[in-house]
Amino acid sequence: MSVNKVILVGNVGKDPEVKYFDNDVSVCNFPLATSETYTKNGEKVTQTEWHNIVLWRGLAKVAENYVKKGMQLYIEGSLRTRSWEDQDGNKKYITEVMASNMQMLGRKGDNEGGAPQASSEMNQPTAAADSSAEEETDDLPF
Repeated sequence: MSVNKVILVGNVGKDPEVKYFDNDVSVCNFPLATSETYTKNGEKVTQTEWHNIVLWRGLAKVAENYVKKGMQLYIEGSLRTRSWEDQDGNKKYITEVMASNMQMLGRKGDNEGGAPQASSEMNQPTAAADSSAEEETDDLPF
C-alpha cells in the first residue's frame, strides 16, 4: 500500500495559464507559494516554497474564471514528477501537484462574488456556504 497525497494552503504566484486540447479538454498551470516563518538568532525568517499546480478539465475552467495572482487557495492532490530533454539534449525534471480539489480561501469579498469550491469530480463550481450557516452551533466540544 502507498499514499501520494498533498495538501497545500498558499498564494497564487501568477495568473493561471490555460491551454485547450481536442474535445474541449483544458489544462491549467500556475505557481503556488507556501511560506513558513520562524525565529533564528532572534531574527524573524520567512522561508517560501514554490509549488507547480496542474488542474485539468472542470477545475481548469474554474481556475481560468476565478483564480488570480495573489489569491489564497487550498489545494489537494498528488505529486507527479516528469522529465523531458531540452534543446541542448539535457534531461530536465519537474515535480507538479496534480490537483483534485481546490478551494478559494478568505472572506467572500476578497474573491469577487464568492468563494467557489471545485474538485475534479465536479463539472461546475459551487457557491460557498452563506454566512448564516456559520452561525449554527453543534454539539462538538471543540
